[in-house]
Amino acid sequence: MTTIFAAPALAALLALPAASGSPALAPIDALYPELEAFYIDLHRTPELSTHEEKTSAKLAERLRRLGYEVTDHVGGYGVVGVMKNGKGPTVLVRADMDALPVEEQTGLPYASKVKVVDDSGHTVPVMHACGHDVHMTSLVGAAALLARARARWRGTLVLVGQPSEEGGPGSVGMLQDGFLERFPKPDFALALHDDPRLPAGMIGYTPGYALANSDVVDITVYGRGGHGSAPQYTVDPIVVAARMILAFQTIVSRENDPLDPAVVTVGMIHGGTKRNIIPDEVTLALTVRSYKDEVRRKLLAAIERIAKAEAAAAGAPREPSVKIELGFGATYNDPALTKRIVGALDRAFGTANVVEQAPVMGSEDFGEFGRAAHAPSLMFRLGAVAPARFEAVHGDVTQLPSLHSSRFAPDPEPTLKTGAGALTVAVLEILGRK
Repeated sequence: MTTIFAAPALAALLALPAASGSPALAPIDALYPELEAFYIDLHRTPELSTHEEKTSAKLAERLRRLGYEVTDHVGGYGVVGVMKNGKGPTVLVRADMDALPVEEQTGLPYASKVKVVDDSGHTVPVMHACGHDVHMTSLVGAAALLARARARWRGTLVLVGQPSEEGGPGSVGMLQDGFLERFPKPDFALALHDDPRLPAGMIGYTPGYALANSDVVDITVYGRGGHGSAPQYTVDPIVVAARMILAFQTIVSRENDPLDPAVVTVGMIHGGTKRNIIPDEVTLALTVRSYKDEVRRKLLAAIERIAKAEAAAAGAPREPSVKIELGFGATYNDPALTKRIVGALDRAFGTANVVEQAPVMGSEDFGEFGRAAHAPSLMFRLGAVAPARFEAVHGDVTQLPSLHSSRFAPDPEPTLKTGAGALTVAVLEILGRK
């Protein structure tokens, strides 16, 4: 089902922060030229996961200029900026920093032309195809607005520039580097993520589970190879692997409660060298998605059970190797915090511009901060599509470039103003002086 949202007029979006009735957002128009320059610089100079050296230095320098106490190289190239402003709760606000190995095809005058040698030794193009440049710029904008509005709030701000969300240690790396011991422990955690399904100027939210657990399973199926004309002398691992793939689909369809979302996808299968040779082994690579931890455990256990059973049924010479790697945990938006923040966003941006969205089976590692600190968390969505472009497709988002697309190009001004403003409103709702 395609959900249609009415796109607000662009002029109204650009005036929105000043017209919202929140004095803390009034400086956004004066701040915008500097934010735009920062965004364009980030977009032109993206860096891959675990290589965010220059990106993190730029973010750290901006936060220092605004008066935050900044520590860098946390869990890799992580950046933490702290501002203490009297007694009150501690709020963590996180933005991720890394880009993707994608060749930009947007045609923008500030499009990335960066190419680097990746960790595998291959030369790859690099692009901010997931909008992490939007996230960092929104964080800097909120940092500036909140620094100027210190008379309006009490407590502690912990601003986080997180490395390697797309691949690598990410938030877990920062936590393993003593994040909770070295910096004020958050009572609440906030983040935003740009969204190609919403026009710029709009904000989306999902109470409860919003993004999924994401785990990987690598299976090696062992057989006994031989000539393709004489399969009776072999144990064909390709056939065994095919049986596994079909049987895996019954985990979701016949073992899992249909009211508990779950996905088991075999994304890769490799085996064989020639059509008339039965190989000795075949490898499978799976991605497994879920929300609830008990469903997660059940899916992974069933995959291992089925793999071993199919191999045994075929008389394989040895058990398959089943390697399970737990990935990101599910992103769970605390319902009470979500309701509270959404109320504040409604007042600031208008109820027509703040919409509830369905959860998705994609994944994110922001939730690790809240889980580790036992702190209520919320990640909300930030519309990024030029309103005129959104109107032109009549809300059919399948006609628009998605995240990770080489053609994904956020509409900067309304997106960045709304992002900075929304993070500011969310923080003030928690820390604001009543």
